[in-house]
Amino acid sequence: MACLKKPVYKNLTEETLRMFKVDSPEQGIYDRVRNCWDQVAKPLDGMGKFETITAGIGAVQGSEKIDISRKAILIFCADNGIVEEGISQSGQDVTLAVMKNMAKEQSSVGKLARFAKVDTIPIDIGVNTEEKVEKVVDRKIRKGTRNFRKEPAMTMEETMLAISVGIEMVEICKEQGYRVLGTGEMGIGNTTTSSAVTASLLSCKASEVTGRGAGLSDEKLEHKCRIIEEAVNRYALWEKDPLQILQIVGGLDLAGLAGVCIGGAIYHIPIVLDGVISLAAALLAVRMVPGVEKYLIASHKGKEPAAEKLLEALSLQPVIEGELALGEGTGAVMMMQLLDMALCIYEEGATFSEIEVGQYERYTEK
Repeated sequence: MACLKKPVYKNLTEETLRMFKVDSPEQGIYDRVRNCWDQVAKPLDGMGKFETITAGIGAVQGSEKIDISRKAILIFCADNGIVEEGISQSGQDVTLAVMKNMAKEQSSVGKLARFAKVDTIPIDIGVNTEEKVEKVVDRKIRKGTRNFRKEPAMTMEETMLAISVGIEMVEICKEQGYRVLGTGEMGIGNTTTSSAVTASLLSCKASEVTGRGAGLSDEKLEHKCRIIEEAVNRYALWEKDPLQILQIVGGLDLAGLAGVCIGGAIYHIPIVLDGVISLAAALLAVRMVPGVEKYLIASHKGKEPAAEKLLEALSLQPVIEGELALGEGTGAVMMMQLLDMALCIYEEGATFSEIEVGQYERYTEK
């Protein structure tokens, strides 16, 4: 990113965002990590996707001595104006209630993260409240977005500010010694915003990428799809660029998460993605700044219908296929635990030379 002065988030504009040039992770390091895996006494590729994923982490960090000893989930909390249209079972008050539980590490992600020795960092980027919650990072841009059925969800200035917050949080975490970060979110209505973004980016019907969220009836699901389809057509979103799509039908949490993905590429921090909300934000980031995908790790394929299409568009393969739909960053925490286990073998597994057995060789077809 030689063309930009750090910290880039302090002067981020549409023009500077489009100037971003992503450095490629170090291929030589990737190859060395793969070679180290081959020396471990096991079948070639015996650890499957974990061998390529850890090699990718090494390439991002610039060392075959992979370090994910300090980990955190960045949880962006925000409300969405589209909730006015009855697209969810819950009201906006639930966003605040869950954020308070996150601050106490009593929500689902807090309990999992404590077990996995992962820090959780809840961030209020747009919850509809005046209340300041202890142990929540205050980066509020506004108290929830507007109702995109009536007007664009955000101004372009608000969108850029939210992206900047995501980038800033990555820089802060790197300065504090975190070596890998995960994405999380909380915001009633954000499966609607992420579905609208996905339908727009992938030029597909709302019904193909819209799920039941926390549990909608058939009638409510049909209504949700109709709201999204109307917005896509009203704003002609298939003609808009990713930044405009984010501004019109996205959310402050999505924008912050997109910033985290971009920040990972800027500061060379691997980013472990959670579910469909994170994946939609990641595709926005990749479409805005090509090359960001090299810094992303897919944790799981959730049961929302958009997940598979988003993973395919990102060319990412998840490890967990448990039909998770919990959100908050829970899938990313699970993935971090699995990465710790895989690296235990990478770092401590006996080598062929240590057990005095001939190493398996890779053969290429002529």
